[in-house]
Amino acid sequence: MTVSEAERVVAGELDGSSRWAPGYPTGGDVSAARRFLGTCADTGDPQPFGNYEIRRREDGQAIGGLGFHGPADENGSVTIGYGLIQSARGKGYASEALRALLLFAQAHGVTCVKGDADHDNLASQRVMMAAGMRPAGEDERVRYFEITWTGTTANTGPRFLASDGK
Repeated sequence: MTVSEAERVVAGELDGSSRWAPGYPTGGDVSAARRFLGTCADTGDPQPFGNYEIRRREDGQAIGGLGFHGPADENGSVTIGYGLIQSARGKGYASEALRALLLFAQAHGVTCVKGDADHDNLASQRVMMAAGMRPAGEDERVRYFEITWTGTTANTGPRFLASDGK
């Protein structure tokens, strides 16, 4: 997502090309775009650890978003978030997008990806589990998930290490 795209998302302004599916952007997309714009203003464009739109292949329309809450910390860890418009849920888009984001993060030197979902958001919890993330704790509001990589190579792909070290 570019700064101008994020500004359009925050303003709710279509770019005239019908690239947004009905229902996009959601409140979560607007919040993520605001956070992205704040980061750009404070420290510069965080790419490649910024925001991305999820687009359907068949029509190119944005149906949601996903991205990083910022660049990797000193331990190589990032936090991610994602969401879809209501009509796109339950079709595998979020799982596919999250798997791609995890591979992207690993390819850019990230060693741990963290995410969370409200206790009652079982669909989001299933998405993270389907993408290889594992429960890593919870509090009164959310359940935390993470995935950690060790010993990766270009030919064999990642070996996943669950948050409990098994």
